[in-house]
Amino acid sequence: MSDSFFHPVSGFDLPRFAGVPTFMRLPHVALDNPRLADVDIGLIGVPWDSGTTNRPGPRHGPRQLRDLSTMIRAQNGATGLRPFEMLNCADLGDVPPNPADIMASMERITAFYDQVLAAGITPLTAGGDHLTSLPVLRALARTAPLGMIHFDSHTDLFKDYFGGTQYTHGTPFRRAVEEGLLDPSRVVQIGIRGTAYDNEDRDFARAVGIRVIAIEEYHARGPADVMAEARQIVGDTPTYVSYDIDFVDPAFAPGTGTPEVGGPNSFEALLVARLLEGVNIVGADLVEVSPPFDASGGTAFLGVSIMFEMLCNMALARQRRGATIADCPA
Repeated sequence: MSDSFFHPVSGFDLPRFAGVPTFMRLPHVALDNPRLADVDIGLIGVPWDSGTTNRPGPRHGPRQLRDLSTMIRAQNGATGLRPFEMLNCADLGDVPPNPADIMASMERITAFYDQVLAAGITPLTAGGDHLTSLPVLRALARTAPLGMIHFDSHTDLFKDYFGGTQYTHGTPFRRAVEEGLLDPSRVVQIGIRGTAYDNEDRDFARAVGIRVIAIEEYHARGPADVMAEARQIVGDTPTYVSYDIDFVDPAFAPGTGTPEVGGPNSFEALLVARLLEGVNIVGADLVEVSPPFDASGGTAFLGVSIMFEMLCNMALARQRRGATIADCPA
């Protein structure tokens, strides 16, 4: 059972429109707080979008996600899970990026997550653009490559952009494979769609053994069957989950920089995250929420609802492990 200090503020005690917003109304525990040692799962903001190549805005994502997360309650309505009572969860604040320097920001992000992992905390990240995943993985996969379940409309496996730029939101997982952070035989990408420049990213995926499930196959098979395969691919080994909000059809999630039509609806967006049950999740992220394109907050509310579903399964995974990520078998 969790420490009551880590229980979120109830809407029966303080209206949801009142108070200082934190992720899911959890306590804010900074890295220098003595209570950091008691945290099991830490929610972290990475307000950074220097990897964006078209429409910027995800740097504002964590703030809007926090605000909309005040609507998250203590119990999962479908599964009955109460993650805040299972483990100690806290908002660890934001990584302070250098918006003028991509390389410096990635170093800062990795250093922040090194501290999080040293405290034995499993991280759940709110981005930020999708390049955010790379420096996070540099910390998480420092000792051994991870598997990954990746929800997206894009593979993010491109070699480079604009004639040689290696670090954009379209390249993080190419770099992660090259750096040995991901085991490509245990990586599955779900929901890929849209027009393309060429087949370079798909060719790379085939060459290294990444399983790509295009949206046509996803719709033909259905989420339950697809997720059964995803769970089989990663098995019981340590796995990272990366969820780009543009996996969802823009009719339901317009607040993102690179939308692609033809995606899942909002119910399926939650369902695939719920169907992560049984995966040995050692970290996860929700990225590419861009408030300038949905000031109403609907996209952000869907985003934090997905985060809650992932949090439930992260709590189950952590309880099964009964240990920190450092103790997980490679």
